[in-house]
Amino acid sequence: MLTSGSDRREGWRIALTAAGAALATGCALAAGVLAALGDGWYAVPVASGVLDEPGTRSGVVVALLLLLVPVLGFLGQCARIGAVHRDRRLAGLRLAGATPAQVRRIAALETGLACAVGSVVATVCAVVVLLRSWDRPTAGAWVAVVVVAVAVPVLGAAAGALALRRVVASPLGQVRRVTARSGRGPARLFLLSLLATAAVALFAAVTSRPAPGDMMSAWKPPLEVAVALLTVGAGAVWLSGATAAAVGRVLARRARSAATLIAAERLSDDPWAPARTHAAVLLVTVVGTGFVGVRQSMLELLHRESRDAQDMAFYQAGLDLTAVAIAVALVITLSGLALGTAESLSGRRRALAAQAAAGVPRAVLNRALLLETALPLAPALLLAGVGGLVIGVGYSVLTASAVPWAALLVPLGIYAACLLAAATALPLHHRSLEPGALRYG
Repeated sequence: MLTSGSDRREGWRIALTAAGAALATGCALAAGVLAALGDGWYAVPVASGVLDEPGTRSGVVVALLLLLVPVLGFLGQCARIGAVHRDRRLAGLRLAGATPAQVRRIAALETGLACAVGSVVATVCAVVVLLRSWDRPTAGAWVAVVVVAVAVPVLGAAAGALALRRVVASPLGQVRRVTARSGRGPARLFLLSLLATAAVALFAAVTSRPAPGDMMSAWKPPLEVAVALLTVGAGAVWLSGATAAAVGRVLARRARSAATLIAAERLSDDPWAPARTHAAVLLVTVVGTGFVGVRQSMLELLHRESRDAQDMAFYQAGLDLTAVAIAVALVITLSGLALGTAESLSGRRRALAAQAAAGVPRAVLNRALLLETALPLAPALLLAGVGGLVIGVGYSVLTASAVPWAALLVPLGIYAACLLAAATALPLHHRSLEPGALRYG
């Protein structure tokens, strides 16, 4: 009822949210069904035997669950953009007597309903595929299907509520955001993740010799990998925000062009706004760079050992699945970056319109928008690329293979892709610079 009569941007928001929910449902359903197989050996008729063994199967489960992180971030970005474009409806709710908290809850529930549409579509498709691939699915597999189908809309609404927690809509049609000014939150999260990593490592050391048939023996490696990646992710968020703040402070004092000065001042004013998206970019860069090096060294080692065709198909299928997972994570991350850039334009459209009215050329503002992404990402991606290269070089030393210099192209490609993703928001810049945007706060 609330979305009736809305413009086409509401339709795009709902479609993107439903697509993200469908992707999250598919990943979670695949992980749940694979986890329902337990520790035994099963002949899974896909992936050339990678899913047959419990060890490799648990690794695939962890990879599928980790893909949920960028997907939930993508859903959060959709909710944030929707909040700005729905300012008239939010103002109408405030005029009708709704409190700011009630408005945020209604907007979050709209995200949940859109997620429910994507979840239902993905669940129906997954059930059809499951019945065709598995003659008699176990009760655990059906439980996983039901839990995921219900949990995705709930998590989507929760992600929307979390993304809208700092949005305040007034009865006069103004939408403003209360932004975080310090990096204490990311720093505390990083320290807590370090403590969690230490606790999991201690638990693994104490239970280093599990009893035969112990379920924890199969879940310990995925748990250790998940906690380690959580620590790396929290550190990436902290590094992204700290890098943006440092770059903004330095360039604000030494800028010699108007575009650089505007971009530096924006980074100094709120360096933590793009930290979540940039952190995902750093994670993908580290993993992608390291994977390219490991893939090259592993294939060289396998060819040197003259493995038969069946073994080569097994390892090749595992490497291909990993490459697909990294590519999917990169696409989701770039989509979130594009949405985050568009959301930032909508959030500060009054300031942009004031700059345009004061005589700042549109070309300068366009360059400043691109520099907001390019300046903080350059040093951060350099460090991420070096970290991934160290992983690849270390594996090549262990396998006595050639140094994987081709991995250096991964950070450059991701950097160019990030700039292209940010450039997709330039057409929206035209609307933000119109004089009518001066009435928005």
